[in-house]
Amino acid sequence: MSEVKAGKMHDMTVGSPVKLILHFMVPVFLGNVFQQFYNVADSIIAGQFLGVRALAAIGSTGSLMFFVTGWLNGLTSGFAILVAQWFGAKEYERMRHYVAMSVYLSLGFAVLMTIGLGLANVPILRLMNYSDEIMPDVKAYMGIIYAGLVVTAAYNALAAFLRALGDSKSPLYFLIISAAINVALDIAFIIYGGMGVEGCAYATVIAQGISAALCFIYIVKKYPILHLKKENFAFSMESCGRLLSLGIPMALQFSITAIGTIIVQGAVNVYGENYMAGFSAAGKLQNIVATVYVAFGATIATYVGQNWGAGKKERVLMGVNCTQIMILIYSVFAMALVFFFSKYMTLLFVSASETEVIDVAVLYFRMVFWCYPFLGSIFLYRNTLQGLGYGLVPMLGGVFELTARAGIVLMVAGKASFAGVCLSDPAAWISALIPLVPYYFYVTRKWRKELKKKA
Repeated sequence: MSEVKAGKMHDMTVGSPVKLILHFMVPVFLGNVFQQFYNVADSIIAGQFLGVRALAAIGSTGSLMFFVTGWLNGLTSGFAILVAQWFGAKEYERMRHYVAMSVYLSLGFAVLMTIGLGLANVPILRLMNYSDEIMPDVKAYMGIIYAGLVVTAAYNALAAFLRALGDSKSPLYFLIISAAINVALDIAFIIYGGMGVEGCAYATVIAQGISAALCFIYIVKKYPILHLKKENFAFSMESCGRLLSLGIPMALQFSITAIGTIIVQGAVNVYGENYMAGFSAAGKLQNIVATVYVAFGATIATYVGQNWGAGKKERVLMGVNCTQIMILIYSVFAMALVFFFSKYMTLLFVSASETEVIDVAVLYFRMVFWCYPFLGSIFLYRNTLQGLGYGLVPMLGGVFELTARAGIVLMVAGKASFAGVCLSDPAAWISALIPLVPYYFYVTRKWRKELKKKA
């Protein structure tokens, strides 16, 4: 058992669910903020020093970045569920075997994505209605990001393994360091090096590589439980199949959502550079607001995975109920924040003289802020089902989300005002819950009956 004492692992099968969830969630939230900070810093520096066109070019790639990094994040998070379950069951040799198989799969997907997306770069951008003026910048930026996907996959996988064992703080520290390096490199490449948007992309890839390297070194030094032996790497098609049965649906769920945002971005691009810049700024800000929801989702997946592996169904139910209350409380704060302060928050990206860009961002928030409780609940129920080992229904929620978002865009794009396009997000968030909530209560209905009998 000595290997279990090394590092900063947390057994989430004992203790107060609220305290455990908050203790785990806060570092994950901060880590997500710093991970978002890569693209946000690129957008801020590009907008302030290169102008509105550069902001429109880099900022509008957010949906594509979400598509690519979301796939890798979902894939590795799905793999980590089995790691968390076997850690909770204290089957450490089996846990290490799944870690090794995850390494194979993560590397393979990263290489395939680099090749495929690199070849499809221009066709994808054409489908998104980019103008000839902006196309060269967007093409250059995304080409560099695609080339660095191996380091993105490495960080996501290593951080997911640490979180599966209950350590959410270490990945945060490494992200803080790499985020600071990203900003420093942005300034060096753009302001002093005279580079354009390519400088932002190089800074992002280098910083992500540093965070991956730090994660790896830390695991080698502090986590003997994750030290893999030769026998752990014995390839097993069955084990890879189990990992893919969780990883692929989670990756698809992120990608399906991203496809919807790409469709919306394509509709916004038709309105011109000011709308692209305003919508991009609003999207970056909202992503930061939503990182709390993402953090709750990642936390509940680990919490549920460990307790389900330990056979503690009552604790699963308690954790979900407590998290729902905390999400609703935060949603009230987030709604007030964006309603009253979105105008001032947008000034991070553009000067006060860019009034049309600011007005676009404010209009977006006024159209969507009321739906934040639904957005938060998506992460709760989707990740809970994934933590229990159900992958299909969470993916189905993504299909509902995509259908609603695409449907609104098709109805209003080019036929109505920009405000109509903004409504695609609330429609998507509400629709995503249609399969998730009923299925969660269906799955846990027997558990509730058992608890009533005991009471």
